[in-house]
Amino acid sequence: MAGAGSAMAAVTHRIQLPHQGSGLDFDDMTYAPSLHRVLVPAAQSGALALINPARQTLGEWRHIVPSGQGADHDDAGTTSADSGDGLVFASDHKDEAIVAVNPHGGQVVARAKLASGPDIIRYVKPLDQVWVTEPETHEIQRFKATAGAHPSLRLLGAISLPKGSPELLAVDAAHYAVYANQRPATTLKISLRSLQVVASWPNSCQRDQGLALAPARNLLFVGCREGKVVALDTAQNGKEVSHAAVGAGVDLIAWNPHLQHLYAPGARSATLSVLKLTAHDQLQKVATVPTAKHAHCVATDDQNHAYVCDPRHAAIIVYRDHKTD
Repeated sequence: MAGAGSAMAAVTHRIQLPHQGSGLDFDDMTYAPSLHRVLVPAAQSGALALINPARQTLGEWRHIVPSGQGADHDDAGTTSADSGDGLVFASDHKDEAIVAVNPHGGQVVARAKLASGPDIIRYVKPLDQVWVTEPETHEIQRFKATAGAHPSLRLLGAISLPKGSPELLAVDAAHYAVYANQRPATTLKISLRSLQVVASWPNSCQRDQGLALAPARNLLFVGCREGKVVALDTAQNGKEVSHAAVGAGVDLIAWNPHLQHLYAPGARSATLSVLKLTAHDQLQKVATVPTAKHAHCVATDDQNHAYVCDPRHAAIIVYRDHKTD
């Protein structure tokens, strides 16, 4: 259970993207260790922004996918990205595709058509594959990426999943598994050997959203939209070992292995909850950071920054975290 109280903490600074207008419909952010950059898919702008954690500066690869126009943005843009095999991968909503980008120049060097609209992209290192979730068809499509002189994306196959999934992906190399949520309240374990669902764990959410993994602790964290995070023990068949109340409107969550902190932004509460994990695997809230309404996605880097997206203002809110007792 969570501790009784937490301190209020201040935002360190904001990083403004050059696409203010009516805002940007952010959905996903990730940290790319090989590039030492935070990847920020800039939604309907069609660009991929990159934050340098050391300098806190912003770069951008423009027009990697078609941009969107009008009130509904033509269902265009990019909202998820990840890196691996010497490439960066991003979603293309306009063409229902995945693109591969050369990180040395920001040029698209390969693309592949999807069966339906993309949601989350993750690089699955144990298999050296790129996985793309497609909630409309309840499946994950798997690709092999090749860099070098002739870059390519080759479809390997698809994993069919139950209705209501997949929501998010978390790659667990230690247990040779990938986890995905099945709404409203189930977390699925997919074996990287059989490429099938091998377990379904109740997660006690009213509506499950984000996932974050602490592999050294055998813990999988699930974010619940109503304002809760849950810790499941991956070595004990998904047994719930802790939960904590956080701000309402949880979507993405992120884990900082250096500080042993979990970050959970609340889109409705306009706060970022910072929780520490005790020696007995209990979640305790240690700080609450004011953010913005609709600020629902988060990522962290290797320098103890938490990055929270602010869709209305096309900005990234940055909180510099620190060790707690």
